[in-house]
Amino acid sequence: MTVSVFSGVVFLISALAGFLGALTGLGGGVVVTPVLTLMLGVNIHYAMGASLVSVIATSSGAAAAYVKEGFSNVRAGMLLEIATTAGAVVGAHLVSVVPVPALAIVFAAVLLYSAWHSLTEHAANGDHPADPLAERLHLNGSYPDPTGARSYTVTHVKAGFGLMTIAGLLSGLLGIGSGAMKVVAMDQVMKIPFKVSTTTSNFMIGVTAAASAGIYLRHGYITPGLAMPVMLGVLGGSLVGARQLSGANVRVLRRLFAVVIAVMAIEMAYSGLTGGMR
Repeated sequence: MTVSVFSGVVFLISALAGFLGALTGLGGGVVVTPVLTLMLGVNIHYAMGASLVSVIATSSGAAAAYVKEGFSNVRAGMLLEIATTAGAVVGAHLVSVVPVPALAIVFAAVLLYSAWHSLTEHAANGDHPADPLAERLHLNGSYPDPTGARSYTVTHVKAGFGLMTIAGLLSGLLGIGSGAMKVVAMDQVMKIPFKVSTTTSNFMIGVTAAASAGIYLRHGYITPGLAMPVMLGVLGGSLVGARQLSGANVRVLRRLFAVVIAVMAIEMAYSGLTGGMR
């Protein structure tokens, strides 16, 4: 396979990953790495480095729009970024130490978790007593709704902060945005409405990825020849997917997405256990 053909294949795969990621809310990075490693035989470290670059690009593009529309909770996002950034730096330092088979197995576990999260129905959170810490930090907010601005209160800030550290660790270790875990932490633990949780997660993942990208670059795991088509493909696919979101049958897409990444998880775990991953 020539370089131009390889770049074209990587671009198309990344575009499809970005498209599906935008429609399901999980992002394209979680798909890119297993596809590159299992289908194209790319070294897992270089695949994760390219995935990190795509996460930064897609987050930077969408985050500004969500902030402008008033969905993202910027104050909560900036607070939680402290935890995710610290975790990402630690995770990125572990990449060169953790054996490749172990990375493959951990990645497979994260893929299975993402598949479960994709199938989970997200009910609207009810009213909850505010956390005194959230009130002191002015984390409570509101978001636009067809009936007008809807207010919400934030709770369990410390627990959410702790989970964000774990999400950041996985982000740095695996080269992904860990959006699913961040959304669960905000939606289920901190009781932030799901729409706000997803948009705030998108606001955060670019910063989390940027914190570990420098360490990946220093280790030589980010190569322009691979990172560029991945970044352009995921970014283009996510923009198209975002435009199609309103008319798409998201439930069917979520189920299809969950099946695909569950199969990838099994393949990656098998490759890690049998020594087929490099």
